[in-house]
Amino acid sequence: MRQMPISLWIVYVFSSWLILIVQGQVKAATFYVSPVGNDSNPGTFESPWKRPAYGVSQLQPGDTLVILGGHYVLSKFEDIIKPPSGTTEAWITIKGEAFNRPVLAGRDNLLTIVDLSGVQYVRLENLEITHDDTATGTALWSRDGIEILSEEASHIVLDGLYIHHLDEFGINAKDVEDLQILNCRIEFCGFGAIGGPAGEHGGWRDVVIRGSSLSWSGHYYQGGDGSTRPYDRPDGFGIEPSDGPIIIENTRAEHNYGDGLDSKAANTMIRNCVVANNSCDGVKLWAGGSAIINTIIRGRGDGNNEATPWAPIVIDQVEESGAHFEIVNVTVDDEVGRNYLMYVQYGNPVPVEVVVKNSIFSGRGPDCPIYVHPASTLVAAHNIFYMPRNDVILTRETQDYNCDNIGSLGVGNKCEDPMFLDVESGDLHLSDSSPGIDAGDNSALPPDVMRELDGKPRYFDMPSVVDRGEGSPPIVDIGAYEVQVEPRVTINDSVEPRVLGPSDTMKVTISLDNKGVNRNADWWLVALTPIGLYFLTPNGWTAEPATFNQAALSDVDKFEVFKIPVAGLPPGMYLICFGIDTEMDGKITWQSLNYEIATVTIQ
Repeated sequence: MRQMPISLWIVYVFSSWLILIVQGQVKAATFYVSPVGNDSNPGTFESPWKRPAYGVSQLQPGDTLVILGGHYVLSKFEDIIKPPSGTTEAWITIKGEAFNRPVLAGRDNLLTIVDLSGVQYVRLENLEITHDDTATGTALWSRDGIEILSEEASHIVLDGLYIHHLDEFGINAKDVEDLQILNCRIEFCGFGAIGGPAGEHGGWRDVVIRGSSLSWSGHYYQGGDGSTRPYDRPDGFGIEPSDGPIIIENTRAEHNYGDGLDSKAANTMIRNCVVANNSCDGVKLWAGGSAIINTIIRGRGDGNNEATPWAPIVIDQVEESGAHFEIVNVTVDDEVGRNYLMYVQYGNPVPVEVVVKNSIFSGRGPDCPIYVHPASTLVAAHNIFYMPRNDVILTRETQDYNCDNIGSLGVGNKCEDPMFLDVESGDLHLSDSSPGIDAGDNSALPPDVMRELDGKPRYFDMPSVVDRGEGSPPIVDIGAYEVQVEPRVTINDSVEPRVLGPSDTMKVTISLDNKGVNRNADWWLVALTPIGLYFLTPNGWTAEPATFNQAALSDVDKFEVFKIPVAGLPPGMYLICFGIDTEMDGKITWQSLNYEIATVTIQ
């Protein structure tokens, strides 16, 4: 399973280090709460406080509150966690104990577990927020996880939170500026993972959602399976008109009873996301300056094949004339049919401009063309349209396009089977014989987009394929994925995260599918450990960056790199990375580095 890319991890650690340095300059203090503590204690590790709400109320700018592992029940208004504000130089940090995440459990229809209204410069880390599953009847009801409603909030970081099984929203926010939601799981919330009412001060502004799951909305409500919820279409992400910008990246929105990602904010950027198996619309954009890049949208209906008015992509009810939208390197697959695969301004004469490039539109059901209002402008190039049960591929009311004339829509558009690896199981990677390989337009992607949905280099030249796209080689593939060499690394023959104890042995094995590419490359094996970053060389491990091989690429079936006893290894999480860099210079070049990561936790 792919974990956080090493580049992002380094940025995260470096940023956290800077915050700690700054906080250290204001004599920050660290306090503790524990289920067996007492609020009359001084709040030290040896004598912790008991209630998280009390502990939070004692904090000053720069302070940290560590909530030790355990089950904390919040049932009264005074139990709601309401932190004070920090400052630019001295953030307030509230975090769970490392490797022993605490559970903040609401009950008795508690309004919210955390209230950040009016708060600035606050960071929440490593907390589980849910209802009290030890309660029965109406006592187990708990509404929101985190609220920002009564006053505007700003400069908030939510990192590593697990918010789940709540009656209303995981995060319910009205006006917020500079909000980061990082590496969070927000699932099984009755009204939606993330949402909120219309703002009064610009709504959501400068928001980043990264590395998160916004899924299973509506599948829980007041202790049941969600079938009795009063809100019929809970989204993974659904916000009212806002100034933006909003960036949603490296995030999954799956199995929501409403839409996957529904943004009324201007300047919404959705990139490197998986939006899959949602009951209603996949991605819905309502305001200009918005884009979808390197993203998969599939599985509309979530297994229900009845005809519905929902679509994988919706750009509609836009009120700004000339609003601009982009859809680049997106893969759409839909098997339900009987509605549009994408529609733009349906019945709405307000003109917008939509640029669609390097994308795949696969509609395997009947009657599922693309609709674009004739008043709007469509710029389409280097796309694959595959709708084998449709006579019309795209309609503009006054003009229809089919497989005979789709080329006239723009350069590089084609009507072909994209040849996914396994469309029935949802694997929309391109096979080695796909017509989408080396067939896109390099200029369509923003300059800062250097990696595709899997985190592999976005540009890779397949020597066995004649370039059919635009730009200097390597030419980008069409769709969300790039076909290229495939390194693999396993720990004890598994790609899934492993947990090993002192009596176990850790075996690391690598393999490589070179896709017929024989160019010279740097071969890297890197271990990110609790005590530092290490590189494997032919002579052993070193803390200095070094390759373990420099040679032409070749197929490697299975090669056991090392096998060692776990006993004696420092406890904690280990990330083992096997990378191939096709710029063979002994240095890590991110643009050409293709890598895979396996993780193991040593107890």
